[in-house]
Amino acid sequence: MKVILTTDLPHVGKVGQAVEVANGYGRNFLIPRGFAVLATPGNQRNLAQQQKALLARQAKTRAEAEALAAQLQGLSLKITKKTGAGDRLYGSVTSMDVADLLKQRGFSLDRRKIVLDTPLKTLGAHKIPVRLHAEVVAELEVTVTKEEA
Repeated sequence: MKVILTTDLPHVGKVGQAVEVANGYGRNFLIPRGFAVLATPGNQRNLAQQQKALLARQAKTRAEAEALAAQLQGLSLKITKKTGAGDRLYGSVTSMDVADLLKQRGFSLDRRKIVLDTPLKTLGAHKIPVRLHAEVVAELEVTVTKEEA
């Protein structure tokens, strides 16, 4: 049975790909769950139109992400935190803190786009990647300083 995939499936194929699968697998699993449609000429035309629209949307979002990355690239943020003995931070700087700093500067950015593997727990300058798009990553410079008592 030949089907056109509507979602990415591991070991089967990617979205929009026409693949040959076993009759039972296609009829009983893929099609009822909406993972695929039969490979008819009408469905292939619909899929081609949907892919054109998808490519146009992806190009638009990538262009917007690149414009935002250009603005963020030169941005330097400064945050002050309380410190204890030996200049160790009380708490840490998280992606939520960085998102709040960006919001104060006029950038509305989801905190999940800020790639901070571990929270910042030391003073000084840190480079933080921001994933704006699957192919666009900008780097922010965040400087953590100690709060004067």
